[in-house]
Amino acid sequence: MIPVMEIFGPTIQGEGIVIGRKTMFVRTAGCDFRCSWCDSKFTWDGSMKEDIRMMTTEDIYRELREIGGQSFNHVTISGGNPALIKDIGTLVDLLHAESCQVALETQGSKFQTWMRDIDQLTISPKPPSSGMNQNLTILDDVISQLDATKINLKVVVFDEADYQFAKQMHHRYLNLPFYVQVGNPYLEDEVNAHTSKLLARYEEVIDRVMQDDDMNHVYVTPQLHTLLWSNKKGV
Repeated sequence: MIPVMEIFGPTIQGEGIVIGRKTMFVRTAGCDFRCSWCDSKFTWDGSMKEDIRMMTTEDIYRELREIGGQSFNHVTISGGNPALIKDIGTLVDLLHAESCQVALETQGSKFQTWMRDIDQLTISPKPPSSGMNQNLTILDDVISQLDATKINLKVVVFDEADYQFAKQMHHRYLNLPFYVQVGNPYLEDEVNAHTSKLLARYEEVIDRVMQDDDMNHVYVTPQLHTLLWSNKKGV
């Protein structure tokens, strides 16, 4: 059984190597981190615990088709931290059997053997502004057990300390595609001029990277869905 917070789509992927990809989302409950700026705190802070559904793999796939029809062949498993959930392997197998690719994002704090079967695996180590202490020994171990051709790294940047952490992560894993993503500090339900505020922050990060010869082989991206829909859930 898999603890599911929400299933929605089709929409676009907003982050990492699959940015812009048409996809369905399965958002699971539970996380081992408590990031200060998490935009999905409802998956772990108990505020929406009544919405958690314990679902079988078949139930999840049935609901994906009920919502998305035949208008998708890609599913993103999000959270929370889906890597905590052992049974997700059965969902990945079913989706592949139904000719769907599968993407997943995790902070790299837990390894599951089924992660080797993910088509696009975004590992997102958490920078200092998160308030979390990313265990790099565990991160090294997780990455070492995965196929490097399926992994990309992404670090969210809010400030200079985060930027230096991103640089450290990039050079620690130079063989992996690396994404610097501008952080979203505006998490209220309604944010005045949210898109323009995020674009200004995005431009600042771009300018920082363009002047840095230690960051020549990185991608600088926004959180695309927030530019379009601000902090709205279910898109």
